[in-house]
Amino acid sequence: MQLLFASTNKGKIIEIQECLAGTKIELLTLEDFNLDSHDVHEHGLTYEENALIKARYFFEKSGIPTFTDDSGIIVDALKNELGVQTRRWGAGSKASDEEWINFFLDRMSREANKQARFITCIAYIDHKGTEHIFEGHCDGVITETVEAPYLAGLPISGCFRPSGFEKVFSALSVDDKNRISHRGRAMQGFIQYLKKIC
Repeated sequence: MQLLFASTNKGKIIEIQECLAGTKIELLTLEDFNLDSHDVHEHGLTYEENALIKARYFFEKSGIPTFTDDSGIIVDALKNELGVQTRRWGAGSKASDEEWINFFLDRMSREANKQARFITCIAYIDHKGTEHIFEGHCDGVITETVEAPYLAGLPISGCFRPSGFEKVFSALSVDDKNRISHRGRAMQGFIQYLKKIC
């Protein structure tokens, strides 16, 4: 079964590939269709709305079953500042990962409350055009510094320590990360659905 994952975020693509390892899914990316995620304006007010905007656009362009991911982080001390605007917040969407995370950690250095929650919404459109939603979240804290190297496009994973763990996301084993992370949990629901219909 071929599926298009409509993202150009290299870190997300790697994590999705990890989650789908061992399945019969042939994962295609936007590069396979000469498409660019920047062609879509994410104007939704929720993760679900943004994920569906992208999924609908690239399903129409590609003509094959398509899924997208919209993710963000909610930080208790920065109420209403990040969320669906996470990557566009602060240093901005055109900032490098390093520029973005440095701005973020500088801002967090003034805050005593480090509690945060990562959220992912996966929107999937099947071959009939039917829409499906899968969600996942993970609670944790923001560390003072980047504690481990992170995948390109996922800088917060180097300074987000999930509850119950002593390491940040990017320092966990692949299995542990994809078992408890927001994206991993959303993918678990998605994969279970695919197993039922394949």
